[in-house]
Amino acid sequence: MRLRFFAGILMVASAANLAAQAAQGPPGWKVRPSILGISHIAIYTSNAAATEHFYTVTLGAVKAPDPENPQGVRYMIGDKQFVEVLPLPTNAGINRLDHVAFYVGWPGVEAMRKFLKAKGWDVPDKVTKNPDNTIHFEVLDPEGNKIEFTAPLVFAQVNPPNIIGHHVIHVGFLVHDRAKEDTFYRGLLGFVPYWYGGMQDDKIDWVSQQVPNGRDWLEYMLSGGPGLGIPPDMTQNRLGVLNHFAIGENSVDDALATLQQGGRLDGVRADKATKIGRDGKGQLNVYDPDGTRVELMNFHATEKPCCSPFTAQDPAR
Repeated sequence: MRLRFFAGILMVASAANLAAQAAQGPPGWKVRPSILGISHIAIYTSNAAATEHFYTVTLGAVKAPDPENPQGVRYMIGDKQFVEVLPLPTNAGINRLDHVAFYVGWPGVEAMRKFLKAKGWDVPDKVTKNPDNTIHFEVLDPEGNKIEFTAPLVFAQVNPPNIIGHHVIHVGFLVHDRAKEDTFYRGLLGFVPYWYGGMQDDKIDWVSQQVPNGRDWLEYMLSGGPGLGIPPDMTQNRLGVLNHFAIGENSVDDALATLQQGGRLDGVRADKATKIGRDGKGQLNVYDPDGTRVELMNFHATEKPCCSPFTAQDPAR
């Protein structure tokens, strides 16, 4: 009953969103529509029951239907963000990432499709309308990563009582060529620099850049070497470290205590203790049953970051 209530409210909210977009005039595809933040990350599972336990018990998310894919499930982090879990395709190999999605503000998703088309990007002929009246479309970035654009979702009263954090602050995935990816994310979409660094001061392993109209960010995981695709010598565990998402925390130490005291890490692959990352922020890594890394990360640094200063504002709860 609770999920049906959520779905009903979502349909009303989505319809209102579309109506508001229409009332503001024709899509302005000559300028880039606003990109407000991360909507979701979609990943694969080879064991649906184990994955459900991880996302609902360990992380404390709320399970909900998936209007985009009836075979999938959504695990709600808050009222706008979720993890979409899909059945593992037969040809997936070691890959567990399907796509990353950003939500688009005025003048809307269709305007974004037309904007990208006008810039010469390969886009579908039309947006996809889901059974709940939400809309989206997908494109491939320069390295073939699937990126989705969708409208912000507003779920009524979705405040998971046991969630370990309410905000997905960044997503990251394997990247080979920083400059090539920048032509899309920075040159075309307007992402802005946030921080970059590496395991060593003279080597860049991670490049973080925020969405242009919010504080969530995308992290290039520069571990692919030359070429494209998944390197032949890469393991599933290693790829799961690279293809990841992060949940913001006021204190990762408090988050770890909560997980331990509730027995929520029993049988879960996870760091034994929190640590300070090279960006100066506290972090704790936990892994879902297929090895996708979930990084619990403090919103703000408590130590000076290596390699570069922060050049944009931190995300907030």
